[in-house]
Amino acid sequence: MNRTITIFLFVLFADFLLAQQIMSLRECVEYAIEHSVNVEIGRIDIDDARIARREAILKAFTPTIDAGTYAYLNFGRSVDPETNTYMSTTSFNNGYSVSGNIVLFNGFSAVNNIKISKIAMKMGVTQEQQIVDELCLAVIEAYCNVAYFSRMVEVVSEQVKTASDNLLLAQRKEQLGQKSYADVVQLEAELAEREYQYITMKNQLNDAILMLEDLMLWKERTCLSIQTSQTFQTYLIDSIVEITHHPAVALAEYKMQNAKTELNTARWRFAPSLSLSGGWSTSYYTYPNTEGYVATPYAQQFVNNGGEYVQLSLSIPIYDGLSRYSNIARKKNAYRRAEAEYRRTLQEVESEVERATQDREGSIVAMKQADRRVKAQKEAYNINTKKFEQGLISPLELKTSSDNYLNVQAEYLNATLKCFIKTCVVNYYNGVNYLEQL
Repeated sequence: MNRTITIFLFVLFADFLLAQQIMSLRECVEYAIEHSVNVEIGRIDIDDARIARREAILKAFTPTIDAGTYAYLNFGRSVDPETNTYMSTTSFNNGYSVSGNIVLFNGFSAVNNIKISKIAMKMGVTQEQQIVDELCLAVIEAYCNVAYFSRMVEVVSEQVKTASDNLLLAQRKEQLGQKSYADVVQLEAELAEREYQYITMKNQLNDAILMLEDLMLWKERTCLSIQTSQTFQTYLIDSIVEITHHPAVALAEYKMQNAKTELNTARWRFAPSLSLSGGWSTSYYTYPNTEGYVATPYAQQFVNNGGEYVQLSLSIPIYDGLSRYSNIARKKNAYRRAEAEYRRTLQEVESEVERATQDREGSIVAMKQADRRVKAQKEAYNINTKKFEQGLISPLELKTSSDNYLNVQAEYLNATLKCFIKTCVVNYYNGVNYLEQL
């Protein structure tokens, strides 16, 4: 059963940013993936693995075929191919050949190479997905960071306006003798503090935007802006799928499979190899400077001098300085290491899943508590504002109420964004990639 959590967040960029390009969270993630150098390199690696797999298949099931020709001109003494005697003359010899060779059996090395190339291609795809997933999460976090400071700029801006209005009201009442000079000074200090908070929030917002642009490799001339009204909607899947689907676990498993295949290949190197070869060749010769010599026509020599051959070769390894034994020992250690790394990765991902689930549940509780506190502090602030206008409370009491309201708004905003991020992470461990959730 799926549970749905919808978080509405309204964000506003700093007023100094002009000519902005407004983008949603999904658009930011897609832009980052499209322009990521690491993703591009990963796709190139996949293409290399695909080429290697095709090469391994062709080597295993197709022969190697070569064609050649030569032209030979001899000056001086030579042997007459017809009389088998020496003669001093100039001779010309021209030959053609075609040969082919195929390995019939080499200890299943070709088959294992195909398996290794297939695993390499799967590893490349998994590594690319891992890079994409890590980039997506980083962009989501950076985007939420921009959203947080954007909203805080708006909140503090409202408090700057309120503090300014309260100061004007106190100044008028001071002129009427209804407020003391100390109250006016206190309100002036509060306004200065709010203005300082506003500048600080704008600077933090600017830093957050730069961080998001860096992750996205933002190349546009316009300034990046997120949507002013953004809806964060998450669909929580209760049951955790097999963690073997996680890219880190899958990658560790592929490495273990690759190490095992290489170990089998090393063991089969003790087996004999069998190969079949065959070919055809022909030649043409003449003595161009010999008086009275008439060469046999080219076409006739081409046929008469032609010949074919077939050869079956068996090679049995006997001794190579124990290098094959050493290679097997190294491959065994590599397989044991890959197996241990797989178990470690499995444990780490299991811990990450448990921690992510707990963090999300904690963020839900924090968000609900913050929501209740926001409602309570908002009501208290509204009441205290009316009391201040009526002269029932001091500026210091009003400032305390305003600070409390500001703090709980920040806490609630942080809790909602954290809940959204944690839910995305949990869904990711449930087999739903980040881009599908946006």
